[in-house]
Amino acid sequence: MAARALLLASLVLSCFLLPACYGTVLFSSLQRTLEVTASPTSGQVLKGGVDKITVTWGLNQTVAAGTDSTYKTIKVKLCYAPISQVDRGWRKTVDNLKKDRTCQHKIVARPYNPANSTAQSHEWTVERDVPTATYFVRAYAYDADEKEVAYGQTTDAHKTTNLFQVQAISGRHVTMDTCSICFSVFSVVSLFGFFYNEKRRAKRPQ
Repeated sequence: MAARALLLASLVLSCFLLPACYGTVLFSSLQRTLEVTASPTSGQVLKGGVDKITVTWGLNQTVAAGTDSTYKTIKVKLCYAPISQVDRGWRKTVDNLKKDRTCQHKIVARPYNPANSTAQSHEWTVERDVPTATYFVRAYAYDADEKEVAYGQTTDAHKTTNLFQVQAISGRHVTMDTCSICFSVFSVVSLFGFFYNEKRRAKRPQ
């Protein structure tokens, strides 16, 4: 009885100590097996809703054969660089990928193709709602259970190289601004015209 109780206690403790018992994946547990490149040059500024990014990804050819045997899907994401995470808890990097807020903007998701593991690409227009910030691109490989099993990114491990910026749209349009100015001028002119006519009428002999 004591032995069974000890075994049960050990199993329960293991589930608390091992995130895998809860299906949790830690970023630190993933291997960097994907090669990822993106078209923006270091320091380049892209405009939301206008500019495009071409992303290319594939399996690093130096890894052992069969490394990608569990890969089923590749998801490519736009991720915040550390400089754009400072004092912004909603962008915080957390080792637990379920809680991680580094990569919030989906670029593309595709089935993994082992027969073409060295060259897959996608052209993506930077969405209008992407906030102004500094970014890099990361790709995750997922298994059949939709769990992250590997990754690759366009920057180094410290996320300090090959970074680029996105400038969000202001929400205003040149045509709208022009119409607003014209309407304001028309309103002022109409107001002066009204007062001028009223003044002339007041001066007319009764």
